[in-house]
Amino acid sequence: MLNIIEELFYHNIDPQARMVRNGSNLQKQLELMSDYEEQLTRTLKDDERKLFLAFVNAVSEVQAESQLDSFMVGFRLGARFVFDTFVDDSAPYRDLTENI
Repeated sequence: MLNIIEELFYHNIDPQARMVRNGSNLQKQLELMSDYEEQLTRTLKDDERKLFLAFVNAVSEVQAESQLDSFMVGFRLGARFVFDTFVDDSAPYRDLTENI
């Protein structure tokens, strides 16, 4: 049996393997976004279409970086919880059974 780091390395764990739930508000909004983008790209002239698609790509890049940052911050927070739970035993009070 592999440990969790090996599982992650060998792609047996994919934290991003998730799908939007059918009928959810998110699915509806994604469909609307797709419809709006399609309508805009059809109606815009060549230069306007290129500018709009460049904007869409830039937004996607910013969102990807933001998602990476959120993932890293969340992962580090979880690691701090584990560290505090298993390594750091400091507390404002001492254990009464400490000297028994």
